[in-house]
Amino acid sequence: MDYTRRQFGKLALAGLPAAALLETPLFGSALRQAKPNSKFGGVQIGVITYSYRSMSDQSGQATLKYILDSGLSGCELMDGPAENFAGAPAAPARTGGPGGAGGGRARGGAAAAGAAAAAAATPPPPLEPGQPSWKGQPCANGRGAGGAGGRRGGARAELTPEQQAAAAAAQAHQADLKKWRTSVSMDRFKALRKMYNDAGVTIYAYKSDGMQKNLQTSDEELDYLFNVASTLGATHTTMELPAPGPDGTAMLKRMAQFAEKHKVYVAYHTHGQGSMTVFDEALAMSPWNKSNVDLGHYVAAGNHGGSPIEFLERHHDRIASFHLKDRTLPEHCSLTLPFGEGDGQIKDILLTLQKNKWTFPATIELESMIPQGSDAVQEVRKSVEFCRAVLT
Repeated sequence: MDYTRRQFGKLALAGLPAAALLETPLFGSALRQAKPNSKFGGVQIGVITYSYRSMSDQSGQATLKYILDSGLSGCELMDGPAENFAGAPAAPARTGGPGGAGGGRARGGAAAAGAAAAAAATPPPPLEPGQPSWKGQPCANGRGAGGAGGRRGGARAELTPEQQAAAAAAQAHQADLKKWRTSVSMDRFKALRKMYNDAGVTIYAYKSDGMQKNLQTSDEELDYLFNVASTLGATHTTMELPAPGPDGTAMLKRMAQFAEKHKVYVAYHTHGQGSMTVFDEALAMSPWNKSNVDLGHYVAAGNHGGSPIEFLERHHDRIASFHLKDRTLPEHCSLTLPFGEGDGQIKDILLTLQKNKWTFPATIELESMIPQGSDAVQEVRKSVEFCRAVLT
């Protein structure tokens, strides 16, 4: 039995668990009557499916339902849900607490709320002149000194027998995954694209960063990656921007060659290293290299050399898509907050896209704390509604 989008809504209101819906094909031909549209005032709003990492079901079908329930018509699809749908070998189960591969949810739990309440009940010491702070509170754990910070030093602890076994299982899984990737048909990815497109969702970008950032990745695996992106209808695949140096330059050249071969752009993502010039080498190297700047991290790093608006104005013709989140400046602790509560200039960014009629998507990435009683879908939808209110 097929379920239409309208039937999904009725069943959801009736309280039927999502898992029951996903046992059969999701959508039928009547779907055309109710498709989402998150292109507001000419600006395409989408989401990276990493935003739903805390949800229990990470299948391609469930991920589509999360996107629809968020009110979105476009996405940057991560490889997890896509390869799950296509029948990839399952990863070994992780241990060490609830949440599994999704992770991140504990920040919104009772422990975090209790710690926040305790902190609020204890008056902070007076701020020193120039001390980083947010709303009169000093930054926690030394945050706010200029972005993401670095790793702690010290020797690496010896692995326990359990950790050694887990590492061996992960290595074996990677070997199985490589074998599967280099032999699988694209038919299941065609079916995945049809399912998303029939529901009204365009997959404009695809991310499988584990393969892309590894110089040891074989040509066959990179062909697979770009074939998947093309099959899904993505105009670009996204990956982390390589670090400066010979290896980084070699990776940029190699990825540009595969992008040109498959006619699918590669767009580089940034974290704390984001700046006005950080993409210069990649963009000068090939027209197939583009930017997937994260403007939230750009603000939080504080080393950018220009505002997010100035970045957009300078690089708009080389941006494939960008990540949108609200963060605070380093002097305000580099926090990640709901849309409209930080220093991220979300409203100005959206209005700049609208004014200039730039068509590259703005991709919501949920990394702010999920409040008690909410979930990732509800929080993404709040961000979508913020964007709608600004643009319409």
